Order: sequence, then C-alpha cells, then structure tokens
Amino acid sequence: MPKNCVLKLSVDTRKWMKAAGIRAIRTVAQAGIAGIGTAAAMGQVDWKYVVSASVLAGVISILTSIAGIPEVSGENQ
Repeated sequence: MPKNCVLKLSVDTRKWMKAAGIRAIRTVAQAGIAGIGTAAAMGQVDWKYVVSASVLAGVISILTSIAGIPEVSGENQ
C-alpha cells in the first residue's frame, strides 16, 4: 500500500480530506481555465464541455489522491 494512502489507519482522515479537497478545487479551476482558453481560441466557448471536463478533472484528482498525498503523512513516519 502506498506510503500516505488514506486507507491506512495512521493517516489523519480530516487532514487528507482537506488536502484532497484543495487539490481537487485547484485541478477543477485549472481545467476550467484551460477549457475556456482553448474554446475561446477556436471562437466559441461551449460551457457544457468546460463544466463537464472540469468536474471530471476534479473526480480524477480525488481518485488519484486516494493513493497518497505527500502533505499528509502517517503518525508512524
């Protein structure tokens, strides 16, 4: 199991949730900015695409964070 995995008992779940939430919000914002920028360069912003891509990026960020977040270390480390 990865070093800082949320499934380990030594990892503080509250700290993990906060760190994972912050990462997901940043990822959603970055994906939204990229989607708007790309669509604007093509001439028209498709808001459904921008929102769906941003939400998908946030979900993927949360799922990736399950494997471990460097900011959240276990008590035994």
